[in-house]
Amino acid sequence: MLASLGSLASGVLSAAEAPRPHLRVSIALAARQSLYHLPLTLAEQLGFFRQAGLAVEWTSQEGGAKALASALSGQADVVAGAFEHLFGLQQKGMAYQGFVQMGRTPQVALGVSTRKGAAMRSMMELRGARIGVSAMDSATHWMTCQWLLQHGLLPEDVTFLEVGASANVAEALRQGTIDALCNPDPVMHALEQKNEIRILGDARSRAATRKVMTGDVPGACLFARTDYLESQPEVAQALSDGVIHALKWMQTAGLTDIWKNVPAAHWLGDRAIYLGAFEKLRESYAMDGLFDVQAVLNAWRAHARLMGYGPMNRQALIRLYTNHFANKSKSRFVA
Repeated sequence: MLASLGSLASGVLSAAEAPRPHLRVSIALAARQSLYHLPLTLAEQLGFFRQAGLAVEWTSQEGGAKALASALSGQADVVAGAFEHLFGLQQKGMAYQGFVQMGRTPQVALGVSTRKGAAMRSMMELRGARIGVSAMDSATHWMTCQWLLQHGLLPEDVTFLEVGASANVAEALRQGTIDALCNPDPVMHALEQKNEIRILGDARSRAATRKVMTGDVPGACLFARTDYLESQPEVAQALSDGVIHALKWMQTAGLTDIWKNVPAAHWLGDRAIYLGAFEKLRESYAMDGLFDVQAVLNAWRAHARLMGYGPMNRQALIRLYTNHFANKSKSRFVA
């Protein structure tokens, strides 16, 4: 009885105590084991989705664009990925909305191989380089282009190679297939700690992100077709509850809490490096799942410059997200 009361007080129920899921959803995502998706990992591992009555099926891909493609083809109901995907969908006349924000930065970094570019110290020296990204038209690709433009280079000045976002990307760097790499943590933090890369572009901390994006921007989020959110409000609310419960839990979690609740397969063989990467990323996670209109506007301005999009009015931008579900979840959970 005491153990049961303790689990209720902490907000974590055992599998036996949690209600049987009566809702189902499929989520497409890339780099599932990365820190980019830590709120989803914790929501699942801590039983928060199950508490919300939700069973989740994961559709894993090697890049954000491929995760989106799988959703567009009907293989998934919801996408977990970069907010910028919504701009491209809107430009194609497709009605999608973000409904839970998980990250407050892009949470990726760009580094050059210390073997190939031992003397390379600036972004300008990347001209002619082969740069590995998870996929074209993904957050890693877009952020690399932003850094290139910021330093007077064009995307055409380099060669992009799709290498995915798993632990195997390190081999592409070591074998010389690529000269530089843009990926999320813990991959980038691990390579940096092992002195295999030199970081030239960083969009993991909020301060570093503001330098390249000229302000705050939304990062990882959950998004789905607007008609899906309207027809499946219980599923959307359950997803929102699970993720925001995890975001609130993370705000007071210690490093021991993290490693006890993250599968060992996510550590890339080194728990200390994984936890070190998390500690540096901690402030980049969303606080309450809510989208901020100014951050969305900042992201639009940067992305529109990159993609050559025409103007979009404020009302059109606001239609790209809804805080309806996150507002309800916010009131249900405390840090």
